[in-house]
Amino acid sequence: MLKLGVLVRLTKDVDMMAEFQKIADMGLQSCQISVWENELYTEENAAIINEAQEKSGVRVSTLWAGWSGPKEWNFTYGPVTLGLVPAAYRGQRLAELEGAIPFAEAIGTKNIATHVGFLPENPNDPDYVGTVGALRKLCRAMKEKGLSFLFETGQETPVTLVRAIEDIGLENVGINFDTGNLVLYGKANPVDAFGIFGKYVMDMHIKDGLYPTDGKNLGKETPVGEGKVDFEALVKLLKEGDYQGYLTIEREISGEKQISDIIRARDLIRELEQKF
Repeated sequence: MLKLGVLVRLTKDVDMMAEFQKIADMGLQSCQISVWENELYTEENAAIINEAQEKSGVRVSTLWAGWSGPKEWNFTYGPVTLGLVPAAYRGQRLAELEGAIPFAEAIGTKNIATHVGFLPENPNDPDYVGTVGALRKLCRAMKEKGLSFLFETGQETPVTLVRAIEDIGLENVGINFDTGNLVLYGKANPVDAFGIFGKYVMDMHIKDGLYPTDGKNLGKETPVGEGKVDFEALVKLLKEGDYQGYLTIEREISGEKQISDIIRARDLIRELEQKF
């Protein structure tokens, strides 16, 4: 059976015990912990998460590590503000990702994921070369601790992503496959993309959406099953390939609608799974 979970954001005010219990009550097995403030990487927070894991039975599959500085999720300013690609922020953000390593160890996950940014398709571009070099440094530090680094898909083409993994040249590098992001950013059909980089997929975001309709803005996120992602074909590929990782349902809204959409996504994946 495929292992399903959701995203949980660690903030100063969130009750992690309650969040983990909600996940268990939805019949889910896992979560990714998202952290955007480095000051939250504390022993106290790790202890709370570990107690929540023990009491709820919900496991943390991946630490999703954010970074400081400006961030614009669009096609105009996204390339110069997001991830490690912009040279102006690369050093600081690399240090922040390195700072996530002890926390990942403390909460028992083997993976750290993030958006690297709009990786240039030209492998000779200085920003491509600099980003790969920074990631190689990060991945070496993670390898010493038995951890893997995961690119979250979306802002780069599948071929560019594979090239970057090959150029980093370490075995502890993989992919957090966000099915919806490839559509929202207009980079690929997710089923086709899986055929290109599927062997590197170590965790997944189950998300849906529509392709962009202009040159400045991302496409629109939708509930799972209402967008352009062919989940039946993807579940078939996962089952045929005996995928052993997690599937993390992501719905980028809040409130009761978010919960109901997550439950619908859970039920859809379970229904499709029975076909194969």
